[in-house]
Amino acid sequence: MPLTTTYWLEHAWLGSYAEPGVALDVTDGRIAAVRTGVDAPPPGATVLRGFTVPGLANAHSHAFHRALRGTVQVGSGTFWTWREVMYTVAQRLTPDSYFALARAVYAEMALAGITAVGEFHYLHHAPGGTPYDDPNAMGEALIAAAREAGVRITLLDTAYLSAGFGAAPDHHQLRFSDGTAEKWAERVSDLKERDGVRVGAAIHSVRAVPADQLSTVARWAEERRAPLHVHLSEQTAENEACHAAHGVTPTRLLADHGVLGPRTTGVHNTHMTEADIALVGSTSTGTCMCPTTERDLADGIGPAVALQKAGSPLSLGSDSHAVIDLLEEARAMELNERLRTHIRGHWTAAALLRAASADGHAALGWNDAGTLEPGALADFTTIALDTVRTAGPVPRLAPETAVFAASAADVRHVVVGGRTVVRDGAHVSVPDTAGALAAAIAALRD
Repeated sequence: MPLTTTYWLEHAWLGSYAEPGVALDVTDGRIAAVRTGVDAPPPGATVLRGFTVPGLANAHSHAFHRALRGTVQVGSGTFWTWREVMYTVAQRLTPDSYFALARAVYAEMALAGITAVGEFHYLHHAPGGTPYDDPNAMGEALIAAAREAGVRITLLDTAYLSAGFGAAPDHHQLRFSDGTAEKWAERVSDLKERDGVRVGAAIHSVRAVPADQLSTVARWAEERRAPLHVHLSEQTAENEACHAAHGVTPTRLLADHGVLGPRTTGVHNTHMTEADIALVGSTSTGTCMCPTTERDLADGIGPAVALQKAGSPLSLGSDSHAVIDLLEEARAMELNERLRTHIRGHWTAAALLRAASADGHAALGWNDAGTLEPGALADFTTIALDTVRTAGPVPRLAPETAVFAASAADVRHVVVGGRTVVRDGAHVSVPDTAGALAAAIAALRD
């Protein structure tokens, strides 16, 4: 008979309100029952003091960008100068070193309360573009890293075929390219889903996949009912180049080739026309905002309010990992909008938590995660309410405290599939996460 474990939550987020004294019964990695009004821990229950929310979903990650933290803050520049530094790190990675780095990065995510990550993966081949003996060695390294760090992963295997409209990949980008979308599809079809692993697709951008090959990637995802992500209108230069090459915006180009739709997520969606926003919304295409990266790279503030009103579900990602903190991403989306409009209160704490959990999981193909209800995957995160950042407000304001005051440092416990991954602020299987990060990054610099 399956073993049932009970967790007693001092305070829990049940979708629209904070409830004190909640018991979760977990069987076979899923929530079997949610019992409210449980004033004291039942005998044998695991006690989680603080505010427990569904596990957070990081819908957009480039794991190797974590090695850039700090080093790219010297001097001035733009996204394009930052990209050159990023390429130098990409050139040094092997399957073994990428596993070591990603394992530490995903452990850092777990410590921040993240239970699922969408890895936008385009670093496929050896330097010069030669495939490894296993053509998916780099992707398998990421899958293994996520498993050891205890988080779910959606590997968004990315088609990256050109340096720009009509331009062949440069020497840095040869590692990224399969040559054609058909060859990309052949390689990625060998990746297998397994427990804790989903395989999705990504189009790096309209500049990196020729227009006549966009539909091949979209069709691959459609046939498998897999998530499909794409960097979209992140830079004004991309919009201008697309219009010069095709006479339309990137959004219109994607629509014309069957890319948009409810399983598709546009990442950033920063520089959009009103027609673009209407097109994204009318097709129920999602939007993944990455505010800490968008401000770090001086990209701009995207029209998230307008996109959501048009019908685009919002999710959140840490992208380049300038910081890894989904609570910061959530509040940054609201605070950026306050700065832009001079008006407060575009999203409630409840709406921001949904973007960071349920809608983020849905964008990654985990429709059975992101809620604390019977049948859902038993993935949840407990945020301390007694730290210098969170102490003071009454418990019924725990959602507002979590979103607008707490940080990744306030995450106390994390459970994934009913298994404890973070206990009392320490990672169970990667106890020295900081040391693992330092060692993995130092190896790349050496």
